[in-house]
Amino acid sequence: MAISKTASPVLTGKVAFVTGGSRGIGAAIVRRLAEDGAAVAFSYASSSAPADELARSIEAEGGRTLALKIDSADAAALTAGIDEAARKLGRIDVLVNNAGVFLPGTLEDFSLEDFDRTLDINVRAVFVAAKAAARHMGEGGRIINIGSTNAERMPWPGGSAYAMSKSALKGLVQGLARDLGPRGITVNNVQPGPVNTDMNPVDGPNAAAMHGLMALARHARPEEIAGMVAYLASPEAAFVTGAGLNIDGGFAA
Repeated sequence: MAISKTASPVLTGKVAFVTGGSRGIGAAIVRRLAEDGAAVAFSYASSSAPADELARSIEAEGGRTLALKIDSADAAALTAGIDEAARKLGRIDVLVNNAGVFLPGTLEDFSLEDFDRTLDINVRAVFVAAKAAARHMGEGGRIINIGSTNAERMPWPGGSAYAMSKSALKGLVQGLARDLGPRGITVNNVQPGPVNTDMNPVDGPNAAAMHGLMALARHARPEEIAGMVAYLASPEAAFVTGAGLNIDGGFAA
């Protein structure tokens, strides 16, 4: 599937930045935006091997990409990375805040350190990245956050801090949509349900319990989440802002 031949040209000439883009949902988003014609910078937090392989595969298909090792909890590093991407690629048109953590624990055993890290990556980093990227955006800019259906429904113990962090994105998106609307920049929230990744595999121990709560009893493919992100990044979504869009197989229905 060569980017230059088979992909839609809707993002040709655009520049995207994806946090947490080296694997899982993030990697699918990076690939899809590149297939749609964008130059894509992405961050990764740990091993460089998956990031390097993703970058090589995109460039082999005719795309343009930039992989940056960044801990999203480090506000200075995240801001500097976005500024570097804008400098090297020309600007930022699309920001996808995908980096996130799920640190489980009930009230009795959940540490304050884990609570702070959950907020630092799942909420604070989203604000930091939006603030940094917006400086490089013009009319038609897009900010897209990857939240979770657990903002609507947390049916098991041990997920309170995670659910709270993803619920916080709903308010942040609505507020930022008002802040940035006069500049023609849209801000939206995508809320996936169970997605088949190495962190939540379709054959994992919790899959059957998740499917029992869903209208469509299956995991999503990462490419399905990327498809919704691609829509929000496209010209077709120019009138969508401040929205929270579930793509969860009816988990929260």
